Amino acid sequence: MLVCEQSKDMTERLQRILSRWGIASRRQAETMIQSGRVRLNGCVAQLGQKADPYRDRIEVDGQLVTPQDRPNLVYILLNKPAGVVSTCRDPQGRNTVINLLAPELRVGQGIHPVGRLDTDSTGALLLTNDGELTFRLTHPRHSIAKTYRVWVEGTPSRATLCQWEQGVLLDGRRTRPIHIQVLHEKAGQTCLEMKLQEGRNRQIRRIADWLGHPVLRLHRIAVGSVNLRLPNGSSLRRGAYRYLSDREVQQLKHLASKQPLSVVGSSTVRDQSV
Repeated sequence: MLVCEQSKDMTERLQRILSRWGIASRRQAETMIQSGRVRLNGCVAQLGQKADPYRDRIEVDGQLVTPQDRPNLVYILLNKPAGVVSTCRDPQGRNTVINLLAPELRVGQGIHPVGRLDTDSTGALLLTNDGELTFRLTHPRHSIAKTYRVWVEGTPSRATLCQWEQGVLLDGRRTRPIHIQVLHEKAGQTCLEMKLQEGRNRQIRRIADWLGHPVLRLHRIAVGSVNLRLPNGSSLRRGAYRYLSDREVQQLKHLASKQPLSVVGSSTVRDQSV
């Protein structure tokens, strides 16, 4: 496999360039490079390689991409249904969140989900082609709060909820403190509302199982201040989406630009399924 030498003019990592141009999120761009889908000056690109975006030839899947190819930035809030995966493509052929968008948004726009909701979970999921915002919103050090409605089996005691709120050991690291509110109890289950500022893999479900109250249903209602409520007071229906207002976009960018918090342990864990 031929690899090009880097010239002195290469000033920016390829994955960052592809992210800024809206081709993919930075994490997706890294995967594209690793799978050989990106070429630099006619040669297969390598992860970590740098390029001058205005002088070097960058190709994705055999197509030349340039700064002028960057589509208009799009910011979408989707109410994800159960059974839909939070990816752009699925090797198993399952329905993806991209398939729920209008045809003109599915191809050539670089739109991708910001973080994930696991297949069984529902609710608020951001999608955009603003790769830089995606990187910032999903980085664990930026601590963007997400609000969930969680139906669990049984009736957790006050002591159990306090233990959950104060944090538990998960994969050798203690989870961050959270706030939990009991909304209602009926028919052997309890509805909880909780805010998380981290998103480890299936975090809510794993902790609920460990505490003896498995999750029956998990629904995200807000990401930061962006929620599923429509201007007329109704809620965005399941499977539908809306464009974010300019104010909502600015609020997200403000949250993403705040001074990051220090994090104990690895800083490579990003917002994952919960």
